[in-house]
Amino acid sequence: MNEEGRHGASPAGLAELEEEITSCRRCPRLVAWREEVAREKKAAYKDETYWGRPVPGFGDPRARVVVLGLAPAAHGANRTGRYFTGDRSGDFLFASLHRAGFSDSAVSRRIGDATVSGLWISAVVRCAPPQNKPTPDERDRCLPYAARELGLLPARVVVCLGAIAWDGALRLHGVRPKPKFGHGAEHRVPGGPTLLGCYHPSQQNTFTGVLKPEMLDAVLLRARQLATG
Repeated sequence: MNEEGRHGASPAGLAELEEEITSCRRCPRLVAWREEVAREKKAAYKDETYWGRPVPGFGDPRARVVVLGLAPAAHGANRTGRYFTGDRSGDFLFASLHRAGFSDSAVSRRIGDATVSGLWISAVVRCAPPQNKPTPDERDRCLPYAARELGLLPARVVVCLGAIAWDGALRLHGVRPKPKFGHGAEHRVPGGPTLLGCYHPSQQNTFTGVLKPEMLDAVLLRARQLATG
């Protein structure tokens, strides 16, 4: 880990990484899809200008807790340019972040709606994938961005939203054998952060009760406890 990573995040380093991420065109399938969605748009957002590019992480550069998702939603972050902003998953997540004291607002519909403290939000894959399913090759081409991001943050805890995020975090830390994903799963990376498993706040999970507000709250409170302890 470099000096910036040991002593706290470098805003300059994060800004440089953001510029590199947002100009990335490594995955032709994802480039074509994100741009097609941005052109054709969803009827509800037909008058809006879509971001339509890879989405960088955002948050507090002093964050000790990182929330790691799967990928931008086609009409969420691919539209707004910020993870979990402008979609139902974001509504669920930010309500919980607010209750846990990580966000000054329970709502994040547009950039600027909420400011997070002690937290960084990112994802395994930076472009919206078709059917929300990146291929293994696309995931592996994108993971180095997350590795570099974590190297610039003083993170002690990574909350992995879903099995793909959990697997991605294990891969970028070289963990073998891989501990099984589950809600509330916990794994301390030797010399690195503690990984916490959490069901993804997708509509499928939240509408069916697979993930309830109190379940997400418990994971975030555990993350805060580990980060400050």
